Parts: sequence; structure tokens; C-alpha cells
Amino acid sequence: MATTFAQQGVGEHKGFEYSRTGNPTRNALEECLAALEDARHCLAFSSGLGAETTLMLLLNPGDHVVYMEDVYGGTFRLFDKVLKRFGMTFTAVDASDVDQVEAAMTDKTRMVWLESPTNPLLRVVDIDAVSEVAHSRGAMVCVDNTFATPYLQQPLHLGADVVVHSSTKYIGGHSDVVGGAMMTNSDELEKQLRFHQNAVGAVPSPFDCWLLLRGVKTLALRVERQSENALEIASALARHKAVKRVFYPGLDAHPNRAIAGRQMRMFGGMVSFEVADEATAFRTLERLKIFALAESLGAVESLAEHPARMTHASIPASERQRAGVGDGLIRLSVGVEDVADLIADLENALS
Repeated sequence: MATTFAQQGVGEHKGFEYSRTGNPTRNALEECLAALEDARHCLAFSSGLGAETTLMLLLNPGDHVVYMEDVYGGTFRLFDKVLKRFGMTFTAVDASDVDQVEAAMTDKTRMVWLESPTNPLLRVVDIDAVSEVAHSRGAMVCVDNTFATPYLQQPLHLGADVVVHSSTKYIGGHSDVVGGAMMTNSDELEKQLRFHQNAVGAVPSPFDCWLLLRGVKTLALRVERQSENALEIASALARHKAVKRVFYPGLDAHPNRAIAGRQMRMFGGMVSFEVADEATAFRTLERLKIFALAESLGAVESLAEHPARMTHASIPASERQRAGVGDGLIRLSVGVEDVADLIADLENALS
């Protein structure tokens, strides 16, 4: 828990001088997460958005970013409400269509920002194909791998330059620590990011790093159980007469099922589904007993939320509708409870 470290002489230390710059427990976490993503480098942050902001500060006024339109609301808010004020420009596309990515790129495009699977519609992006297009135009590729986790998908093997995580979610796994992480294989990029990590200061405490290291120990067990539960739940919802549509990459009806099968070990613990309208969605959420009505995701307990009014409320309604995030959409973060109980809870709420 030390904030500072005794030095043998002026400028002579044993690798640590001040805990914003570096800390032994944070180093242990960074080494662990780098190994999970099979990356040369990892940098830990105080939140997922702290990691995203630090990365985006490598860009300059006038630089252009192409990003997946179905993106986490906090990422959209950072792009649209903060970074635009500093002269950066952004274009949203459906990156599951590689041609749309290519068409949106300009001579000022410096980054393509992806989520796969996306939040909340569980679209899947062909990371390899998009990376090839981006690199041919001199742009780097960043993938938010929070939904998939390093256990299910490793974007650096698929051509991405940077991977980011909200480690609050599956990596922590117990709803008791907020954190973020960023991984890369580039030595030059790591050098720039390490400078910005210290300069910006969005770093985690040693205790938060310790909690995340504890969470990692059960990551594989949790994600396997959550993925198994989610597939059963998605299949049950697809058969329910009150459900208009189910979004889950493990279903045969998912348009990107083949790509998901190629990129991912399993299909993850996130499921979204659509009911008739907002009132039906609200009534369903109010009737749930095991699923807690809450934001966040990826922990051992099952959560349900309404993206349009909760996690994605910062996105204007017109943008949400264009991306397909309707008012009847419900997002589930499936936990490790007994799957029959979870399905019964959903069926009761929908009845």
C-alpha cells in the first residue's frame, strides 16, 4: 500500500519511487493480464474509461477515428462530448460490414475503434479483416475486449494493435472493484502509453490491483459457466412468444455466428433481447427476482438492465435508434447461478 519508496541516493532507487509511476502490486497485475492476452505489455488503470482516455490522448487535434456504432455509452460520451471539443473527429459505422469501415476512412484517420461482441447488440466484427483495411491506410486498431474476456478471445492475434478492458467486469468478477487495462505488443506504443499513464494519473490503487489478481484466479471457471448459462438462456428466450428478437452470437440465427465461432472459444455471458415496447421492458425488469436490476456486467451474479435508459442513455435517441438500440431492448449479464432458476425467473417476468 506504499505511496512512496525510500531511495539509496538522489535518483537511485530499486525500480520504484512513487506509486502513481509504478507499484509492485500493479506490476504483478500488469504482468498477469499481459500473459492472459498473450501481449508483450499491459498497463493497468483506475477504470476502463481511464484506460480509453489515456489511449485517446495519443491522438492530435484534427485526427479522425472510425468507430463501431453499437458501442458502450461511456465510450460514445467520451468521443462525442469530450474529445470533439479538442478537435478530434469521429465517424460511426457498422463495423461488422468491412466495406463500411473502408468507406469511412480518410487521410486523417488514425484509429479504428471496435467492440466485438458489441455492447449491447452483441454484433461480431471480423477483427482480422478490419485490421487489414485499417493498416493499409496507416491507422491503428483498438479492440474493447471487455465482453469476450482474454479467455474467450485475443484480438492481438487477430491483427489489433491495442486491446482495452474494463477490468471491473469479468476480470474482477465480483462487483467489488473498478479498474481498466490496456495491452499491446508494440514497444514504441507502450513507451508512449507508459509516459501518458504517469502524466495523466488514472492509475489503480495497490489494493484494487490485489482484488483484480484475486478475480483472475477464477476467470476461466466463471466465464465457462456464464457462457454455458447464456447459451441456454438465449435459446429459451428465442422460443418465448413475448420475445421479438434475441441477440447472442452463439445462436445459429445470429448473422455473424461463423465469425464468432472462428474468433472466440465460447460465446460469452452477455445476452440481449427485445420485447414489444418500453413499457413491456420496464414491467419485465420490475418482475425479475434473481436477476438484479443494475448496470455493469460480468460478475458472478446475474444482472438485467435497460440500455436506452441506463448504460446507453448518454447516446442521443436518434443515434440509438439508428444503431438498433430500441426502447424494448433488455440486456442481461448472465451469472453463475443455476440456469433452470434463471430461465424460470425470465419466463415468470415475461408472462
